[in-house]
Amino acid sequence: MNRTLDKKLHPEWLLRIFGIAFFAYLFFGFMLLPCLNTLASVFRAKNPDGTDAGPFAVIQFFLAGKMSKNIWNSLKLAVCLVITVNVVGVSIVLLTEYFDIKGAKILRMGYMTTMIYSGVALVTGYMFLYAGDGMLTAALKNAFPDFNGEWFSGFNAVLFTMTFACTSNHMLFLRNAIRGIDYNTVEAARNMGANPFKVLWKVVLPTLIPTLFSLTVMTFITGLCAMSAPTLLGYDSINPEIVRLAGSSSVDEAFPQARAALLSIILAMFTIVLLTVLSAYECKGHYLSVSKTKAKLQKQKITNPVANVLAHIYAYILFIIYMTPVVMIIVFSFQNYSAIRARRLDFSGWTLINFFGTQDYTYLNDRGREKTVVGAISGVFSNEKTLGGIKLSFLLSAAAAALACVIVVVACNYIFKKKNKKSGLILEYAMLFPWLLPTILICYSYRTYFNSNDIWYVGYQNLYYKENVRLLIIMAYTVTKLPFSLRMIKASFYSIDEELEDAARNLGSGGLRTFMRVKLPIILPSVLAVFALNFNALFTEYDMSYTFHKPEGTTYAMVIQGMLADATRGSNMNALGRRCASTVFIMVVSGLVLYLVYGVGSRDLGDRLEIRDRRRKRMEALRARFRKAEKTESA
Repeated sequence: MNRTLDKKLHPEWLLRIFGIAFFAYLFFGFMLLPCLNTLASVFRAKNPDGTDAGPFAVIQFFLAGKMSKNIWNSLKLAVCLVITVNVVGVSIVLLTEYFDIKGAKILRMGYMTTMIYSGVALVTGYMFLYAGDGMLTAALKNAFPDFNGEWFSGFNAVLFTMTFACTSNHMLFLRNAIRGIDYNTVEAARNMGANPFKVLWKVVLPTLIPTLFSLTVMTFITGLCAMSAPTLLGYDSINPEIVRLAGSSSVDEAFPQARAALLSIILAMFTIVLLTVLSAYECKGHYLSVSKTKAKLQKQKITNPVANVLAHIYAYILFIIYMTPVVMIIVFSFQNYSAIRARRLDFSGWTLINFFGTQDYTYLNDRGREKTVVGAISGVFSNEKTLGGIKLSFLLSAAAAALACVIVVVACNYIFKKKNKKSGLILEYAMLFPWLLPTILICYSYRTYFNSNDIWYVGYQNLYYKENVRLLIIMAYTVTKLPFSLRMIKASFYSIDEELEDAARNLGSGGLRTFMRVKLPIILPSVLAVFALNFNALFTEYDMSYTFHKPEGTTYAMVIQGMLADATRGSNMNALGRRCASTVFIMVVSGLVLYLVYGVGSRDLGDRLEIRDRRRKRMEALRARFRKAEKTESA
């Protein structure tokens, strides 16, 4: 009996029990119960006087009211995005990876700019050019007086912006799929007399169908759950309406909370159906017949001169569309207040004030007297509100990204230990549960469920009250990143040789010590990469920040979004310039993270040894040159 008791009191056994209890607490407390409460709230609608409205009052209101318009708008946007994003996304990948286009490397860099800025930062760039007071719109109004200056708003603006914003997935996934095509199959088709476009249609594209299908589903869900672009560009869709209703009261309109819950559930139903279809499609399997010796794909020349010229024109038009917002945002971030307000380049007005320092602003009042506002012009790193948003987003994003990685690493270790048992499978499905629900449903459920003092398992604390909302944001960030982290980190566990673990066990090492000394060093690069990607996505996250928006939880994305309103106030005269500088800062941070993940982090051992060897040779050549120069001087 003493041996059994000692075994149960062993640290590894205690950690296992604690881990199981923690995962149960996380799943039921922060995934299942809040969402079930949202579902139940639809049937607990209250009238303004506090009486029950009936279990089906919200559904009847939905059928008779205008709520269906938001659903139709979101569906229309999602369907149109599937078409436009696939057309643009497939074409830019083909132009840079399949066809022989001059300047493909430069084009690729332009097409991948959406990977270093997205969400509210990306919409900022497009609004700076195309909005009513935008640079290009102003030029068009000067050239064509009858031109509609408000053309960039509503559905057309959202579709245009999101079409180019969502092609980053194609540059990541479809690009890798094309690079994996066996060139022998392409060459065989060419030898049989097929022209390049027939080879593309009959040989290449069929092999990309699984990837294209996954990208199509991802694009559809993105359009359905769009938040930042519809909110900033004035388009009525599901997510902005959910957030609006969540902040309303029954005095203003009929049972807004229950209507927001119903819209969230409808959004979740669309997501679940799409993911179910995707899973069923993937289970069918897709096969491709290739030769035994796989050849690297070689770029195809467009033999038709007219088609070749048109392809180059199309490629560079897209390059201009992608690069113009980036270039203009960078250039104007170094312009002074008056140049930015007028959307006019002032080559004598280059300044760093939008990044650093403060200045006073002097103007003439109605009586013709000069008035000075002290510190009205301030940079990103000198403005208290902006700097506070950066610090808060940094802390919340880092904490959530780290917590998600720790949870997933421990979960993956347990899943691989119990891979032939039901407990491992149950844990894996529990971790993937947030993928079944749209982000807005999880955030709305948190906002309503934890906005009370009646939840016993959080110590009867109102997590939506003042500074507590920061903890709620961290939990929402963490939960929504669990599925992605699980898929990425789980893949790295397959690279662990089981013989290493057996050897450590034979040497007397326990499970915890084996994990810390053997497994963790192997998977650590992948874990750090996932942490970096999660941090990158959460640092400028807008949808969840908007849902939880409070003075105590104002993140960097909300600060940037509020700079447009601040532009008209005397205390924030260079709000537009600071917004441009904020976008540049986001580009730098995102670009650095992507370089560390996909640049330095993606190099294998051979590449690293080759780079080190080249550096060593350069240093030796430099030393030899210095020694030769010293001998010449001494002679």
